[in-house]
Amino acid sequence: MHMADALLSPAVGVTMWAVTAGAAAYSIKKVQEDMDEKKIPLMGVMGAFVFAAQMINFAIPGTGSSGHLGGGMLLAILLGPYAGFLTMASVLLIQALFFADGGLLAFGCNVFNLGFYTCFIAYPFIYKWFTRKGINSKRLLAACLTAAIVALQLGSFSVVVETFLSGKTELPFSTFLLIMQPIHLAIGVVEGLVTASVVTFVWKARPEILETVLRGEALGSVSLKKVLAGFTLGAVLIGGVFSWFASTNPDGLEWSMFKTAGTAELEANDGLHTSLGNLQNQTAILPDYGFKTSGNGENEAAVSKDAEKQSRSFVDAGTSVAGLVGGALTLGLAALSGIAISMVKRRRKKATTEG
Repeated sequence: MHMADALLSPAVGVTMWAVTAGAAAYSIKKVQEDMDEKKIPLMGVMGAFVFAAQMINFAIPGTGSSGHLGGGMLLAILLGPYAGFLTMASVLLIQALFFADGGLLAFGCNVFNLGFYTCFIAYPFIYKWFTRKGINSKRLLAACLTAAIVALQLGSFSVVVETFLSGKTELPFSTFLLIMQPIHLAIGVVEGLVTASVVTFVWKARPEILETVLRGEALGSVSLKKVLAGFTLGAVLIGGVFSWFASTNPDGLEWSMFKTAGTAELEANDGLHTSLGNLQNQTAILPDYGFKTSGNGENEAAVSKDAEKQSRSFVDAGTSVAGLVGGALTLGLAALSGIAISMVKRRRKKATTEG
C-alpha cells in the first residue's frame, strides 16, 4: 500500500505531510514525557524487522495479486503507539529515500495510512479492548486479527479518498473502492495471523514485555536480550534470504489500479512531481530492492519492479544486499530517533534543575 507520487496532487500530498508531521510531533512529545531508554534498541531492531517483513509479498490465491505486511500493529503492540508510529515513519522514510519504494510527495500519506490507523485507532480501541482483562493466546489472536483487518480497511479507504481528492479521474471513487477493500481484507487477515504469531511468541518468551507496554509503563528491569536477538536474526534471514521467494504478483494497490484503470502506473509531469522524482532517482542506492542497472536514472530507463522480479533467480544478491542494508539503515535511524529524543529530555531536565 505504498503510494507513488503520481497518485497525488501537490495539495493533497503537502497537506498529508503536514498532518503526519503533526502526529509525529505529538508522538515525540509523548515519548519525551515518559522516555523508556530500554525501548531505544527495541525501536531499532523492530524497525529493521518490519523493513525486512515488508519485502515479502505473499500471493493472494485466485486473484493474481499479492500483499505484504504493514507492521504497524506489531510496532504498536511491542513499543506502544507513539514509539511505534515514529518507528514506522523511519521504515517508510528509508524505503522512499534509498529504495524508491513509495514516493517522497506521498510519504505523508504512506505514514498516515500504514501508521496512524494501526497505532492510534486499531491499537488503543481494538487491541487494548480485547486484552483489557488480561492476555492469553485466544485474546491475542482475536485482538491482532481484528485490529489488523480494521486498520487495513481504513488505510485502503484512505488511499481511495486521497486519490479522489487529488482528482485522479482514472480511478473513479466507487469502482476503486469496491476493488481496494476486498483485496485488503484478505491482506489484513494474513497480517493479523502473522502479527498474532509473532506477538504470541514474544508473550511466551517474555510476557512482561507485553504487559508493561500495555499498561504504558517503563520496561525497567525486563530483559530484552532474547527478544532483541530473535528479531535481529529474523530481520537478517527475512531480508537476506527469504526475500528471494517473494511473490512476483502486483501488490493489492497496483492490482486494484490495474483492475480499475487498466494500468498500475499513472503519469504526473508537473514541476513538483518531476523535481521529487529526480531527487528520488539520485538518493535511491538500491531502487526496487536491487542493484541499479546501467543508465537507470530516469523512470523510463529503469527496469520496472515487476519485470525485475520476474527476471530474478531464487538466489539474488541484489535483493539480499537491499534487505541487509535497508535493515541496517532502518535500525540506525529508528535508534537514533530514540537517542535524540532521550538527549533532548535530559537537557531540558538538566536546564530545569539548574534553573
